[in-house]
Amino acid sequence: MKQILCLSHEPWSSFPSRTQHLITRLRDTQVLFFQPCGKDRGAFREKGRRVRPGVTLYTLPPALPGHRDHPRLYALGRRRLARFIQRAAQRHRFHAPLLWATCPDQFPLLDQLEYGALLYDCDRDWSQFPIQWESELTLAADLVFAASEGLADHLSPCNDNIALILNGGNHPMFSREDLTRPPVLRDLSGPVLGWAGAVSADLDLAPLLFTARAHPEWSFLLLGPGDPDNPLLERTLSCPNVTLHRPETLLELPDYLAWCDVCLDLLRERDRGLDIVPSRIYEYLSTGHPVVTMLWPGQVEHFPDVIYGAHSSEDFCRLCEQALAEAPGWVSGRRKNYGEQAAWSNRAAEVSRILRTAGFC
Repeated sequence: MKQILCLSHEPWSSFPSRTQHLITRLRDTQVLFFQPCGKDRGAFREKGRRVRPGVTLYTLPPALPGHRDHPRLYALGRRRLARFIQRAAQRHRFHAPLLWATCPDQFPLLDQLEYGALLYDCDRDWSQFPIQWESELTLAADLVFAASEGLADHLSPCNDNIALILNGGNHPMFSREDLTRPPVLRDLSGPVLGWAGAVSADLDLAPLLFTARAHPEWSFLLLGPGDPDNPLLERTLSCPNVTLHRPETLLELPDYLAWCDVCLDLLRERDRGLDIVPSRIYEYLSTGHPVVTMLWPGQVEHFPDVIYGAHSSEDFCRLCEQALAEAPGWVSGRRKNYGEQAAWSNRAAEVSRILRTAGFC
């Protein structure tokens, strides 16, 4: 049975991350999944918890102060984390496992861990960390996965063994048609246009606000937590036709999107200049519904034949009108095909094939 030590930069969640989706779909694999410490700073004292067949979850000890202000304390904290990981691996009798790294700040751990091969899965821009860390991590990796062509190009000077593993979506869940209408949607009038995801502080709500004011007869549904630091959130929610609602788990989200007439994609400042397709897009496509997305200046839409791409708030509003006027079933089948091709099961199968071919698992 294959053995993997997975160092996740995100916690285990009912809204799974890319790492969680891929790891849990690998067959004949024993995984120790290490999540960062959250609000419960004593959680690392708990025993490992089996969260999926073959997957045991551990919470890492709290991190010590940052590398810039307190380098000695930071180094001490890294040694503490490495000892914690190594002890867990020994308890589970891991021998020369594959080390699955997901973030440059895990590079200082490498010299203190025992592993047989190193995989670096890069799914975002990590410019907040010293560039040397990602360079060294990429150089040390036996294999690198990149979530976009742009990330692959960025990492290519440091490694020739890079595989393109795009993000995916849970196609079987979002393509279902036997879904019930959630109570919060029963009171909404007119066509429903929905956004799925957190309304973070850097999410640009201007196109949605403009469109909500231009079309008071439409209903807009924001499916996720709202950050009060978002400069337009209060004004957007003051519109009587805008509703903010957070589903409890990912299992509930398809019920909401199934009853949206149009799915919306907005821009986050942190993603400026990146060509990463978020999982949300593949899940939108799996529903078959029209999708209207905002694009950065000069950005080219990845799916121009099935997605309406806007470059301004006025354009966004006009394309929402066009999407609502779309003939039923016009390109819904093509959208679902794109969603099916990007299913996480297919992405994980490709990961397994690459690892097997490379002899790492």
